Amino acid sequence: MATTATTTLPVYVVDAFSATSFAGNPAAVILISSDQEKDLTDDLLQSTAAEMNLSETAFIYGTSSAKSFEMENHFRLRWFTPQCEVALCGHATLASAAVLFNELGNESREIAFETLSGSLPTRRHEENGIKMEFPLNRPEKFAGSGLDNLARAVVESRRVQDIYYSPTTKKVLIRLDDKETKESLESLDPNPMQLMISCQGVDVKGVIVTLIGCSRCERAADGSENYDFISRYFAPWVGINEDPVTGSAHTVLAPYWSETFGGVKSLKARQCSRRGGDLELVLRDDGRVDIIGKATTVLKGKIHL
Repeated sequence: MATTATTTLPVYVVDAFSATSFAGNPAAVILISSDQEKDLTDDLLQSTAAEMNLSETAFIYGTSSAKSFEMENHFRLRWFTPQCEVALCGHATLASAAVLFNELGNESREIAFETLSGSLPTRRHEENGIKMEFPLNRPEKFAGSGLDNLARAVVESRRVQDIYYSPTTKKVLIRLDDKETKESLESLDPNPMQLMISCQGVDVKGVIVTLIGCSRCERAADGSENYDFISRYFAPWVGINEDPVTGSAHTVLAPYWSETFGGVKSLKARQCSRRGGDLELVLRDDGRVDIIGKATTVLKGKIHL
């Protein structure tokens, strides 16, 4: 029987936005040198992401040099969900930087990734963290009733204070009433199909549900007192029923909560999915945002395509 030639690539699985294994958001990171790139079609990359079956698989493109991933400081980066390529992904960017810095020993002060969202610089940060510089995606208050059914499908009878929409990311931001609790947010269990059919003509790629943290309101302590705000994120439109920790969602959340709190520049956030993860956010004077988090590698190996 004839055999089919395969391409063998290094692969890592990294739990992003967590200092420990089995928390945060797992991402696969696959390294591709330039001499392998010609054999890897977009369809094959998409099939690989479906095989990995994580919310995102990141592909880092290096040069033909065997040492390029250890020594260079500019790389092309793409992200695929099991269903499609996406324009921005925070946790898989964090995972990619963690592989280069921590697993491959890249000693560059800064590594920049060229992406569909432009150049995304990453740097080592204190206490083994990594700082990523991302674009801000400021949401706008949504006028009209086009998202009312979506809001009801997500939060059911829970009280809603605000509905915003980010036209650049197609993400909906739903803020729960300040009297709602962390337990109320954590108990959300929306039906993915119901979300997808309830948008009434609005182009939606994901929905964020967020709640003010106890440190910022008079609500009794409920476990959110160490955070300015908490959130969850659902994106069945791109094949992710719930994303455990979502950097791109925080490019929408950061400007919303900064303005809500009177223009504060530094925010502490938790995405309280079942796995959960912590993020630090610093709004920059140049209109971008630094997203800071930790990452833990849980798997190293080879993948045969």
